[in-house]
Amino acid sequence: MGIDKELLDVLACPKCKGDLDYREKENVLICNKCRLVYRIEDDIPIMLIEEAIPLDKWISDNQN
Repeated sequence: MGIDKELLDVLACPKCKGDLDYREKENVLICNKCRLVYRIEDDIPIMLIEEAIPLDKWISDNQN
């Protein structure tokens, strides 16, 4: 199903209020400025800073 386009247009990083990069294949939102990854579960973005994954850790955990 994926995230609604209108929702993506209004979402911002809760830490810096910056833009998020939607990675549909991985089902995550990434803030490149804060280097945080926000998971999406059941088409609902988990936008809690304390639940975010550091980008470097996420990359290393997802390398094949």
